[in-house]
Amino acid sequence: DRDTDKKRIEELLEENMVLEIAQKQSMNESAHLGWELEQLSKSTDLADSEKSFVFELNECASSRILKLEKDNQSLQNTIQELRDASLISRESSLKFVELEKENQQLSKKIEKLQNQIEKEKQSNQDLETLSEELIKDKEQLQVVMETLKADKDRQVKDLKQENDHL
Repeated sequence: DRDTDKKRIEELLEENMVLEIAQKQSMNESAHLGWELEQLSKSTDLADSEKSFVFELNECASSRILKLEKDNQSLQNTIQELRDASLISRESSLKFVELEKENQQLSKKIEKLQNQIEKEKQSNQDLETLSEELIKDKEQLQVVMETLKADKDRQVKDLKQENDHL
């Protein structure tokens, strides 16, 4: 958009310069025609038809100058509008850059949080695995305790029988 705007501004500036040159030429023509009119009016031999012709030429040149001035003003307004649009575009670009930076910062924060979540998940899995191992160990210890209790009960029974026998 900026490149297009710049090209359009350059084209308009060139067109403006061409119009200004044409305006100057027209003004020179008008001045020259005015001078000729003066020369002709000084001359007493001029007929009325020649005077009206010169007057018409002068009016034509004046109307052309007015038209060129209007075109020039219109082009200058367009140039100003394009400059304003370019400024707005630059401001939008700056805001976009700021939002991009903020977006990158937020992305980094999200990435850190995701890493923390992954670490927490891993930690929870480790704790779950440890908990399962501890439950298995507890069950094994209970089996061992029951076996030992059964052995103790049998030994006590054997010792009682031996004691009774003695």
